[in-house]
Amino acid sequence: MQAGKAATKAFLINKVGDLFLLTGISLVFVIFHSVDFGTVSALAPYFPVDVLEITAGFLLVGAVGKSAQVGLHTLLPDAMEGPTPVSALIHAATMVTAGVFLLIRSSTILEYTPRILVLIAF
Repeated sequence: MQAGKAATKAFLINKVGDLFLLTGISLVFVIFHSVDFGTVSALAPYFPVDVLEITAGFLLVGAVGKSAQVGLHTLLPDAMEGPTPVSALIHAATMVTAGVFLLIRSSTILEYTPRILVLIAF
């Protein structure tokens, strides 16, 4: 019974990360009309800080969720409890470098969002 609960918990937390990440990427596309980092880098200075902070916030929570960082890490203690598919999901969800890579690639947006940078530092 615990394995089933662990699987459900891992799935739901991973989907929270997916939702925020998809929303963040969608906002980047809507705002910049592109998801190309070169285009986003060139246009970022010309947008209001509030718009960039909302977008960066969604990208941050998406990266945190997909990387099982603080706040969305509660699935990790149960990870070995679940069946093999859960372990595979955990392995995919905890690729911390993927979240770090996303934030580094998004740095051209993040450099104009001081409040989000404080959250990242925290």
